[in-house]
Amino acid sequence: MHLLLLDGFNLLHDGVPVVVPRGLQRIIALVGLRPGATRAHLAGLLWPDTPEERAMSSLRTALWRLRQEGSCPVLTAGDTVRLDPQVRLDIDDLVRAADRVRDDGDPRWATKIRGAGRHDLLPGWYDEWVLLERERLRQLRLHMLEEIARSHLRAGQHGDALQAALEAVRAEPLRETPHRLVVEIHLDEGNAYEALQAFYVYRDLLLRELQLEPSETMCALLSDLLAPISRPPGARPSGTRPSPAHTGTYRDRPALPAVPGRP
Repeated sequence: MHLLLLDGFNLLHDGVPVVVPRGLQRIIALVGLRPGATRAHLAGLLWPDTPEERAMSSLRTALWRLRQEGSCPVLTAGDTVRLDPQVRLDIDDLVRAADRVRDDGDPRWATKIRGAGRHDLLPGWYDEWVLLERERLRQLRLHMLEEIARSHLRAGQHGDALQAALEAVRAEPLRETPHRLVVEIHLDEGNAYEALQAFYVYRDLLLRELQLEPSETMCALLSDLLAPISRPPGARPSGTRPSPAHTGTYRDRPALPAVPGRP
């Protein structure tokens, strides 16, 4: 059996979808996200506003209903409830791939990280336990994508590095670190125009959505490129390298130098 929780609830038995009522979906999903949880813990998460005795009764009824199904993916052992060991969980695939990338740096797992988790955990579900796990998995994937991009960049594999960085950008467009990696990759490859273009695309997005400037760290990446056009005509280079942005509030900062074709 295969339990899919990314991009919605799906339970497959030998590749065939199993129809599961929504109330039972919540129990199966929670058991998958909380392996080996006690009955009291599950009941408290599933019925947080219900008295404990009634919540435990509701859980017993739901588990009984699940056992009547021909393809029950849940096992109970004493006070604990867990998925059947034969059930494969898509979230486990993502976590295992992330562990291999972090521990071994094995690039063969990079494709799994890029492909897995492109969709949120159980979209449309707003239980607190879903929201917490959704954010944990999102952050896990973002950090792993960035680490994959850095590993490829260190190895001089610019194409693979760019793919991983852009996948992280797609997952969280306002997050600065993947945009910074895109700029670094273009600079390392010697593509000055593309580095500038990537910087200004992100800067425009950040100004439009949050009225913020990119960080000093990101601006400093382009200081060597922008230094010649930042100096007044005829001025001699000083010992201090100018940065395309300055400290201070957004309203106090002077505009960055213009790029051809960009206002």
